[in-house]
Amino acid sequence: MESGAIGTAGVPSGASTGKFEALELRDGDEKRYGGLGVLKAVANVDGPIRSALIGKDAKKQTEIDELMLELDGTENKSKLGANAILGVSLAVCKAAAAHEKKPLYEYISEISGLGGKKLKTPIPMFNVLNGGQHADSGLSVQEFKIVPDGIKKFSEQLRAGSEVFHKLKKILAAGGYSTSVGDEGGFSPKLESNTKALEFINRAISESGYALGNEVNLGLDVAANSFFEENENHYVLKPEGVTLERDRLINLYKEWIEKYYIISVEDGLHEEDWDGWAQMQEKIAKKSFLNGLIGSGTKETMLIGDDLLVTNVKRLQKAIEHKSCNSVLIKVNQIGSLSETFDCIRLAKKNKMRTVISHRSGETTDEFISDLAVGTGADYMKSGSLSRGERICKYNRLAKIEQELNK
Repeated sequence: MESGAIGTAGVPSGASTGKFEALELRDGDEKRYGGLGVLKAVANVDGPIRSALIGKDAKKQTEIDELMLELDGTENKSKLGANAILGVSLAVCKAAAAHEKKPLYEYISEISGLGGKKLKTPIPMFNVLNGGQHADSGLSVQEFKIVPDGIKKFSEQLRAGSEVFHKLKKILAAGGYSTSVGDEGGFSPKLESNTKALEFINRAISESGYALGNEVNLGLDVAANSFFEENENHYVLKPEGVTLERDRLINLYKEWIEKYYIISVEDGLHEEDWDGWAQMQEKIAKKSFLNGLIGSGTKETMLIGDDLLVTNVKRLQKAIEHKSCNSVLIKVNQIGSLSETFDCIRLAKKNKMRTVISHRSGETTDEFISDLAVGTGADYMKSGSLSRGERICKYNRLAKIEQELNK
């Protein structure tokens, strides 16, 4: 900006991606980074995007984003690349916040109108055990998360997460299991079953001195796309080797919810089973364990759409019409611009759906999503586990924001 304000941004990448996500442009040259180089995306930033935006007002976020979308002209940003567009979109927002001399979360709240009268930190979801495409543990379920939703202050939620995580490490080690970590910083032991993971986590919570079902609960990112066999129209749960039709899988989730203090199930079915999602919503979303005594006070299990929705307003609108889910996962790089992200959050809030701001498995050390979560009044945020710098930095940013908000 003319004032000298500068904004920089890092764009993440996902290992487990929905096929309806905006295109992450890669070079495809196998001799360079195995085809994953981003020289094409960088050239688009330095070339057509730069030419279109020079002289524009960085404080006009929507106008700038729309210019880039028009320049790309495709449905999934395949011409310029969602990674190119998003990097500029986020950097523009940061530069404008710096120019205004305002905290990024405060500026985001102002331009989005989503933060509410009093800004707050979201409840964290810590992915303490990895499976699916995020680890070689052999478990079908991709994320086993602890959710300290019955603890009020973020600093204490962070403490609970750390204590449970390290207790889990001791439990696994004592049992002779590996304590190496997966893509998102959670442990990736080769367990006998997915339920064994749930049992270990429940035990770690209790042995850490926290009340299951009151102070700390569990959440799952099942990522059912990864173990759905389309030709056979069924799911194969590993390492159990059990074949499950849709109805049986939904019933299995219901059993887990009631037994293991699970308050959220993300991507419980594959991304095109709209009827199945509606059925799952009817069968388990309104059924809570322990007669509704969940720490956060919620009376229904969160069914979170990720691959189903891909932070896309059109797909979210379809989900609303089909009554497919009650919560929305928000990933800025799924849609590819900040303004479109705001639109998705706005529609979710309008329909009283919970919002969960999310990282990606291939993260950077950019802390933007922490400010986004606070600035848009998100209910939850997940950034992986309590290890690896690209995960911890986002939680540390929330802790700092909490201090600023409480001054």
